[in-house]
Amino acid sequence: MTTDDRKVMVLTGASRGIGHATVQRFAAEGWRIITCSRDPIPDKCPWGGGREDHIQLDLSDPSKTIDAIETIRGKLNGHLNALVNNAGISPKGPGGSRLNTLDTDLRTWGQVFHVNFFASIVLARGLRQELSAAKGSVVNVTSIAGSRVHPFAGAAYATSKAALKALTREMAHDFGPLGVRVNAIAPGEIETSILSPGTEKIVETLPLRRLGQPKEVADVIWFLCSDQSSYVTGTEIEVNAGQHV
Repeated sequence: MTTDDRKVMVLTGASRGIGHATVQRFAAEGWRIITCSRDPIPDKCPWGGGREDHIQLDLSDPSKTIDAIETIRGKLNGHLNALVNNAGISPKGPGGSRLNTLDTDLRTWGQVFHVNFFASIVLARGLRQELSAAKGSVVNVTSIAGSRVHPFAGAAYATSKAALKALTREMAHDFGPLGVRVNAIAPGEIETSILSPGTEKIVETLPLRRLGQPKEVADVIWFLCSDQSSYVTGTEIEVNAGQHV
């Protein structure tokens, strides 16, 4: 299969955790992955073509995000099968403390919303022609924190993810006539490097009594980008071991 024949995904926040597992999942299926993250590609790139298809981009800067659209489009062959908006930031206070509505300064609110919320619609709108040409899929990565106060996730992070869930509904309505499906996944406690101390206490209360693995989240993203979910749009799938019940 030539490069031009492969299905193509654009993924933000690819350097670790869920994003890294998603790259591996789609690469195993033969997809070409174009990654966007604020970090450069790692020296030991785990997927073929990664260095040529990586865009170093700070999504907290709206002008740079808008400017990156043409760079991304230049790497596409007129079609985009999947856009996965996975990038997210959750700033902490002193000693890793939770930033609540009383303590979070306005600049931090803006930075969080640019990365976690605005970048998703900027990229989707900018790439809508390519998504429509492929009858593609958009997956927005939200969070369990978007539906309840979380002991570790800050207020700006939580509200940005709640807004992203609502955006998913609106996008599904607007992108549907273009043949593009838009869904979200809401991970819970996933075993990544950004877990906060004390997460084990939450795990003890989960029906499945364990942390999730990034691969398990990547499998759900794969489902939403595959033909197996061809009649699914406008929904948010909880990936959290029953944390929402």
